[in-house]
Amino acid sequence: MHTVWKGAISFGLVHVPVKMFSATEDKDISLRYIHKECGNPLSYVRKCPVCDKEVAWEEIGKGYEYEKGKFILFDKEELDQLTEESTKNITILDFVDLTEIDPMYFQKTYYLSPDQAGTNAYRLLMEAMRQTGKIGIAKISIRSKSSLAAIRVLEECLAIETIFYPDEIRPVSQVPNLPEAGTVNDKELDMAKLLIAQLSTAFEPAKYTDDYRQRMLDLISHKIAGEEFHIVPARQESNVIDLMAALQASIEAVQHIPTDPGPSPYDSKSTKPRKAASGSGGKKGTSKSKTDTAAPVITPKPKRRSAKSKETVS
Repeated sequence: MHTVWKGAISFGLVHVPVKMFSATEDKDISLRYIHKECGNPLSYVRKCPVCDKEVAWEEIGKGYEYEKGKFILFDKEELDQLTEESTKNITILDFVDLTEIDPMYFQKTYYLSPDQAGTNAYRLLMEAMRQTGKIGIAKISIRSKSSLAAIRVLEECLAIETIFYPDEIRPVSQVPNLPEAGTVNDKELDMAKLLIAQLSTAFEPAKYTDDYRQRMLDLISHKIAGEEFHIVPARQESNVIDLMAALQASIEAVQHIPTDPGPSPYDSKSTKPRKAASGSGGKKGTSKSKTDTAAPVITPKPKRRSAKSKETVS
């Protein structure tokens, strides 16, 4: 794992040297912009519209637009001074219950490991938090971005999750077209509660998959193999909703459908897409193979980042 940040956790007068590692990775499939005429990828150009020329990284500074078209500029040294003292320390302010934090506040998760001679203090903090059932609310600055954070025990590791400040959360009152308070139909409510009960289960994250990403990988594989095909379009749903009928049908369907979201649009023993079921209203999937070679298996590559945007050790 690549070290994202290096510093220490402090609570009271206790100092725990730690290293930080990203706990998640982006597996989205990156598509690049291509010039259709020649098939080459387009490049990102940093261009000044006034000087009408490309600008190198060393010529780029930072500024704040305080009025339309008016900026104040900052030197790198000025910005470094603002974060110099805060970038090396995770200061725990309070210990709270995890259930008190709305999931809306969470941003990104990192792992923390002990650094240098901090193993004993790390183990002490982890065990004390485990036995009290508390998590720590702290302040941290990563790449000049100040955040609140929640430190908690995850198996035999401390994890830290950056969270939004309260003034970064938009109030619900700004959401348009919310229904006014009122009563609901008792029979519909009973049916909805029954459906929720039948769909309720223990959370097992391993059973959920990114279906769009898998379909995209299938599409890439078949294109590399030189095949042309069409995926069966989904049936258009009616906007007219009979709640009772929909609830009843949902409850009946839950009793015989698997929890898996469904098969791939491609037959497991063939590189051709599955044919549309009769009565689906869509056109049958067709495939014109240009080669007998089986479609290769594609693994998504991690997104590439520019040197300026990479996570680096502070």
